[in-house]
Amino acid sequence: MINDLIRSLVDYGINNELITKDDEIYVINRILKLLQLDSYEEGTNLGLSFDNLLDEFINYAVDNNLINDTQNSKDEFDTELMNLFVERPSNVLSKFNYYYIINKEKATNYFYNLSVKSNYVRSGRIKKDIKWETMTEYGKLVITINMSKPEKDPKDIAAALNAKSSSYPKCLLCKENEGYQGRINHPARANIRLIPLILNNHQYFMQYSPYAYFNEHCIILDSDHVPMVINQDTFNALIDFVDYLPHYMIGSNADLPIVGGSILTHNHFQGGRYNFPIFDSEVLYNIKKRDYELEILKWPLSTIRIKTKKKDVLLELSTSILNKWINYDNLKLDIISHTNVRHNTITPILRKKDDIYEMYLILRNNRTTDEYPMGIFYQHPEYHNIKKENIGLIEAIGLAILPSRLKNELAIIKDAILNKEDYHNIDEIKKHADWLDRMPNLNELDKDNIDDKLKEYVGITFKNLLEHSGVFKLNDEGLKAFIEFIKI
Repeated sequence: MINDLIRSLVDYGINNELITKDDEIYVINRILKLLQLDSYEEGTNLGLSFDNLLDEFINYAVDNNLINDTQNSKDEFDTELMNLFVERPSNVLSKFNYYYIINKEKATNYFYNLSVKSNYVRSGRIKKDIKWETMTEYGKLVITINMSKPEKDPKDIAAALNAKSSSYPKCLLCKENEGYQGRINHPARANIRLIPLILNNHQYFMQYSPYAYFNEHCIILDSDHVPMVINQDTFNALIDFVDYLPHYMIGSNADLPIVGGSILTHNHFQGGRYNFPIFDSEVLYNIKKRDYELEILKWPLSTIRIKTKKKDVLLELSTSILNKWINYDNLKLDIISHTNVRHNTITPILRKKDDIYEMYLILRNNRTTDEYPMGIFYQHPEYHNIKKENIGLIEAIGLAILPSRLKNELAIIKDAILNKEDYHNIDEIKKHADWLDRMPNLNELDKDNIDDKLKEYVGITFKNLLEHSGVFKLNDEGLKAFIEFIKI
């Protein structure tokens, strides 16, 4: 059986152009080393799917005591296995640059396909994500329940308590992850490859996200382990990136807790080839000048869009708006820029549409109060049953990333409603009781419409919690203040 598995995986590598026929014997021997075997007899291709093939290798490794039966050990093993099929970084970069000269899209197509075929982008797990669209007054929102990141194995959690501490690599976004074997508290990265970029005269690296939230979801990481920051250098780097890869958008999480992303300790951007809902927003107010347009968008978070063909104009306007917002106060709207710390910042997103730059500047404020200890401009407690984590870059522009627990909880809710059970008394879904009490036409749900109606309600709830993050509410008072703000 193991010979058949080896034959199947080597054929997969050849068929997907990870290796050539000339590499066959070498790769087989390296697989034997990983499996602690001394010999190979020619096997037969089993015709398994790639995911099933990897599962069989993992089962073999567990059954033969090569690895522990934990998720972390399994991930380390299949990562090391697939690393045997990935060229060294210098060769990957040479190919990327070769394709880039021919066509920029060919370069990213090559690099993305390499990341998928080598299983760094874990497409098998990503397929488990649940996804749908909900129409709102702001246009469509894309809702996903994230099932792709594996839950932590209790055995791994216990082992991590006794693991030797290490600061190498310093975090998941450091360049030193390239080829890293992994450890109990740090995922394996043996099969990752990085593409170096110079943005704003500084060294960055591009990789793809292993659990892609959208098409060709890439991460552009600073070569230095330095904190997130939004300033003029940020805008310069974004502009350089879309000039380098004009078919990709790019954005940055905000640089303050609560309104920033999950990793504030390492400066980085996120990009990819995806049309986010915010890009199709209506315009509520605009200012037209000879060299640019400045627009207030109809979007739940307070967003300014700058459209111009000129880099210098884009840079000057973006920097001016950021600096003005950092010190902007409006007590009537609960906007206070500073207490003992700064509270105002921006989530920026940039894309190129033909030869026009479109910069989206989302105004954020992270101030907390006794009434709203998680943030005034943060989803309020009545929506924490759907999402309690902060609203980062991807969600701010219209793609919800909801916790995996919702899959099971929505199934329990469905059964309770159809069976006329009191959901207030069911432990697994008590947290949703008040939310369900507020659901319009709850009594009209039946087996034919309940799935669609629950999804729609989750989508509308996501829209509502995004509105909580808006600093200028889209009512008369808020819009008037917003218009006054952008009149630079």
